[in-house]
Amino acid sequence: MIFHKAHHLKGEVTVPGDKSISHRAVMFGSLAEGTTEVLNFLQGADCLSTIDCFRRLGISIENTPDHILIHGKGLHGLHKPDGILDTGNSGTTTRLISGILAGQPFETTLTGDASIQKRPMRRIMEPLSMMGADISSLRGNDCAPLRIKGAPLHGIHYHSKVASAQVKSAILLAGLYADDITRVTEPVISRNHSEIMLKYFGADLQSEGTTAAISPNPALHGQKVCVPGDISSAAYFIAAGLLVPGAEILIRNVGINPTRDGILKVAQAMGGDITLLNVNHDGEPTADLLVKHSTLHGITIEGAIIPALIDELPVINVMAACAEGTTIIRDAAELKVKESNRIDVMVRYLSAMGCAITATEDGMIIEGGRSLHGAVIDSHMDHRIAMSFAIAALVADGDTEIRGSDVVTISYPDFYADLARLTH
Repeated sequence: MIFHKAHHLKGEVTVPGDKSISHRAVMFGSLAEGTTEVLNFLQGADCLSTIDCFRRLGISIENTPDHILIHGKGLHGLHKPDGILDTGNSGTTTRLISGILAGQPFETTLTGDASIQKRPMRRIMEPLSMMGADISSLRGNDCAPLRIKGAPLHGIHYHSKVASAQVKSAILLAGLYADDITRVTEPVISRNHSEIMLKYFGADLQSEGTTAAISPNPALHGQKVCVPGDISSAAYFIAAGLLVPGAEILIRNVGINPTRDGILKVAQAMGGDITLLNVNHDGEPTADLLVKHSTLHGITIEGAIIPALIDELPVINVMAACAEGTTIIRDAAELKVKESNRIDVMVRYLSAMGCAITATEDGMIIEGGRSLHGAVIDSHMDHRIAMSFAIAALVADGDTEIRGSDVVTISYPDFYADLARLTH
């Protein structure tokens, strides 16, 4: 797909429902008694993989244009699937469902696409095994396919080496089936959608500092879930609005959970003009974001804020390439084990567009302010790489070709249509 420099960028956009929350609504609704209704569900490939897996585990799920209806059967209502569960490209589905399957009275084999089969699963295998789960990597490489034999689980206090919502959530979900309280302590707090939603469904869950604790065997009840717009999807329009001269974009109903809003803090620290309108703090906090073209400057991004913007770092790289001065990103080694090695891929292709960018062991150094030019980009079948370079193309001279551009269907099927509408 070919992209060109933008000479106009104005209008309103409503981004798809939050991917993390959409996944969890299906999972927790399946484990609850009664019907859960989900509005603004993300109809992306990853979330559809979650629906498919829970259907195969015996849950009736109606997917209509208006809403998702999940007819839950309670914590002990799942049954053994006929064949292998396929999570597609979804790391969230793979890791979270592993925690649930660890406590079931049956054996399951879990796999995904080529990317999932390279992503590290030791980070969940270790704590789940400590709880008594029988979980193994069929190829012996600590990656999927995984064989999970359900077993009686024990409550543990796990000190996670990484701040990962997927690791934390897998352990908490296994904790639903344990014999005592299960606690997870992180080095810094990761996104807390699981904690918020589990409590909403009726779980006895307490959070203090960077520790979350869940009591076993709660009675979960079906709920109505209104999914806010995904800030990770909004990030591309935030960047576009800041970078394209004369731009002004209103992004409606975006989730601004403080464990996810690192992109807003970074953009504003770089000098970005972003105003929050219609702020709502009921449940998951939301706001409309008014973004205007700004002159950005380089900053250092490191430490506790990194988990709150890990998925947005590729497009932050693009912002940094266009900012005046130097941007340094540290403590982001987690980028190496996403859908692609995002450090290597961003460095390679931003360099191809004329940016002075250097990889480090846990991030990158970007000397901003140089003019970008078009290049041929390989998405490496990573949706966030494809969308980030679509934004870079808006401020680059000449044509930019993105190969594998259709990978955006994983999280934002209408991304290119929404972008085209704002640029015309």
